[in-house]
Amino acid sequence: MQFNSMKALQAKQNPRRVWNWREYIVYIAFVVVFFVFAVTLRDDGFLSTVNLMNIVIQTASITIMAVAMTFVISSGEIDLSVGAVAALTSMTTALAVGHWGIIPAIFVGLGTGLVIGFVNGFLVTRIGIPSFLVTLGMMSIAKGLAMWITGTKPVPILNTTYNFIFGGGKIWGIPVLVLWTLAALIVGHIVLRKTKFGRQALATGGNEMAARYSGVPTRRIKWIVLTVSGMTAALAGMLYAGRMESGRFSFGEGDEMSVIAAVILGGTSLFGGYGTVIGTVIGAIMISMINNGLIIMGLNISEQNVVKGLIIILAVALSKKKWSA
Repeated sequence: MQFNSMKALQAKQNPRRVWNWREYIVYIAFVVVFFVFAVTLRDDGFLSTVNLMNIVIQTASITIMAVAMTFVISSGEIDLSVGAVAALTSMTTALAVGHWGIIPAIFVGLGTGLVIGFVNGFLVTRIGIPSFLVTLGMMSIAKGLAMWITGTKPVPILNTTYNFIFGGGKIWGIPVLVLWTLAALIVGHIVLRKTKFGRQALATGGNEMAARYSGVPTRRIKWIVLTVSGMTAALAGMLYAGRMESGRFSFGEGDEMSVIAAVILGGTSLFGGYGTVIGTVIGAIMISMINNGLIIMGLNISEQNVVKGLIIILAVALSKKKWSA
């Protein structure tokens, strides 16, 4: 502890002498990966404007969930149910659009995530069940409900307005999914860095007991971030439904791994106490870029999953907080 304090004091006194490369690992890796693919796949269309835009579009749902997951992990918790919530929401929203129209469907979709996130937060903060176990169980429940609602049958969405707002529309030539991504980045960054809530979330993850004694409502903070995570996963499911013009139980499958990888790779500490939304978004786009490059190279989904797993291991190994802490 004394060594860390001296190190921090030295950093403050000699800012030019201390450069922690771990803080910039996601940006360094992004540039390296982009350069490798740009060189090796330059004749296969990797650098085309359409392909680069598709990378951002295809990762919009992952990015939005990852922004919320940054708050969850920063506060010392985890949410494994996000992919299943996205799938369930795509189904409930698709059904609601067909029966009642776009406005009620939006409330139904966000309400799906609100209920699940609220229950997750309640079980973690009031009952005392670890978030890993709660959200693991909720993942199974949400996935089962998504399959059960229509017997695994997809539900088409014929409402063109919904599909425009949440899927394939363009505003001033910019795809709406890119705008959703930018909105999540801006709001998430401001809340985490510029608001009292963001500081309290980081304090809760850094040292919950000390934060509680300092007057931070740690249980309420965790409840809120888990609830917001559920609602954000629901929004991601609505974007899936809009882009694919249907609700499917298979949407979001395995997304929890990609989301967590993006957050940790982006620089957020797996142990809580530190988070960066900008790094998270870069991490999410980089994972999508890797998937895109591997597809162009002809690798199949199983080989892509191997690479994702390696990314998670690497991200944890390069986490800011040491294992011995």
